[in-house]
Amino acid sequence: MQFVPMLLPSLIQALANAIETDADEVTALDQAIGDGDHVINLQRGIKALMAQRDELAELDWVLAWQKIGMILMTEVGGASGSLYGTLFVAMSKAAREQPLNVQTFADIFSIGVDAVKQRGKADAGEKTMLDVLIPVAANMRLDVSDGLALIEVLENVARTAIAGMESTRDMLATKGRASFLEERSRGHIDAGAKTSQLMICALVEVLTKQLTAPA
Repeated sequence: MQFVPMLLPSLIQALANAIETDADEVTALDQAIGDGDHVINLQRGIKALMAQRDELAELDWVLAWQKIGMILMTEVGGASGSLYGTLFVAMSKAAREQPLNVQTFADIFSIGVDAVKQRGKADAGEKTMLDVLIPVAANMRLDVSDGLALIEVLENVARTAIAGMESTRDMLATKGRASFLEERSRGHIDAGAKTSQLMICALVEVLTKQLTAPA
């Protein structure tokens, strides 16, 4: 299977569907310890991507990721827009320096996640989206370096994303509004981690279907 930009319309539609399906659940999570507007902000960005998905599919990955990053920074607003925008812009820059394939994508994604860490001044264990993104990036690199089949890499990505999301339940929040709740932030899944998991799993589903489709 070739991961070509022409997959982007299907991938973006999958993101929209995943967030729409679980919008009420995520909003409830965000209202419990956050500002309550995470889903609305995220959907604004996804709507903007949907409007330009055909144009994005005409670009190569470097330009597509760059444009996606700028759209998210402009449209999403709040911390999520800056962080997701940073992820894609950093991936675009990293992809200029090496050919894109399954092996190098793991490195490119890790570079993007590192940029998110720097922008957000956060790390794993602080009850944020990084509790999903960091282990996904790390395990993807390990799986690829170990020579696992792509279908296995994708399965592990989804499994790792779910585990990372669930891990935030018992964490103490140290970032954003949730940090003001101190111990009361425990017992709640972080909304940003939840939407990261939902979107990653949605992307994995599309790619798995593409990989297993009859020739």
